[in-house]
Amino acid sequence: MKITYIYHSCFLVELEQILLLFDYIKGPLPPLDDGKDLLVFASHRHEDHFSPSIFKLENRHPRIRYILSDDIWQNRVPEKYFSCTEYMDPGAVLELKEGGGTRITAFQSTDEGVAFLVENGGSSLYHAGDLNNWIWNGETKAWNNNMRANYRRELEKLRDCQKDLDVAMLPLDGRQEEWFYLGIHEFMETVGAKNVFPMHFWGDFGIIERLKALECASAYRDKVMVIHREGESFVI
Repeated sequence: MKITYIYHSCFLVELEQILLLFDYIKGPLPPLDDGKDLLVFASHRHEDHFSPSIFKLENRHPRIRYILSDDIWQNRVPEKYFSCTEYMDPGAVLELKEGGGTRITAFQSTDEGVAFLVENGGSSLYHAGDLNNWIWNGETKAWNNNMRANYRRELEKLRDCQKDLDVAMLPLDGRQEEWFYLGIHEFMETVGAKNVFPMHFWGDFGIIERLKALECASAYRDKVMVIHREGESFVI
């Protein structure tokens, strides 16, 4: 499996029979193997996760299917792509023939849209979108407690659905100040993954080392991949 960090929350995942492109908005892409099917995901409609530019990818690849959160309005999708676009709402499960058989499960975000669990060829990958424990200093205690409960609920659903994730792509957002680590920490305590790729860190690559240096991260710090730059690839 090869994983390339593109930009913000975008990754290209290359499996044996399929390519998975998550939340692409901009940035150079590696060569796309046209011998493999390509699934393009958009977790929700926010402009840092969805761009209509994904529909220009047909110029680079002959076999594309789009998997969009159902909060993305249909008028954002050109009519010529209706037949190759799937919409997913929270709790939906989609079985596709692409890549020799691919199963996708959607989870309710704590912000907008969905998170995706993708299973293909014995590999399991999770892209959180904006599903995170968004605790903010400026919010009320009641609001933050509700956020924590909603996040925990979705993590428990994911744990019950998939107990041995190969890869998890998770938000790590410095705007949360001292709470920046909570989403990943609670994910690893509840679900776990063999490899964690932080994302949504707004160009602050140093925040990954800050997470790994925390005492509470001692049980999983070796599983957190350190991303140094856009376009960096990892083979796992």
